[in-house]
Amino acid sequence: MTYLWLKAGHIIFVIFWMAGLFMLPRYFVYHQEAPEGSPENAVWLDREGKLLKIILWPSLVVVWVLGLTLAYVTGAFAQGWFHAKLALVLALSAYHVWLAGYHAALQRGERRLTGRRLRLLNEVPGLAAVLIVILVVLRPF
Repeated sequence: MTYLWLKAGHIIFVIFWMAGLFMLPRYFVYHQEAPEGSPENAVWLDREGKLLKIILWPSLVVVWVLGLTLAYVTGAFAQGWFHAKLALVLALSAYHVWLAGYHAALQRGERRLTGRRLRLLNEVPGLAAVLIVILVVLRPF
């Protein structure tokens, strides 16, 4: 029964985390369309900060804690598919940290990327999710 609760919690927080990873780059697109120093600019900074603080960072921590606990309980550390999944989750975590850094840059008034590039970056979590789900469900190796 403990395994099922761990698994349910892991899936729930992965959904929360992924939702935030899809939302934040979209927020950045809209943010960059707001004039620098405008009230709208300040609203987007606030929204981004809340998304990071309330949803993204806590979800990331819970996903990792529950995921590593599940891996330990199931013996997944010895399985090849898990190593590939772990690499993808590490990459997705790095993407998360990069997004947080981009938010900090926007707070400083730095707008380094175009809306088009941010829209393309918005596809990263979707691609990672597809690969991770395939690895977890099919366990190809």
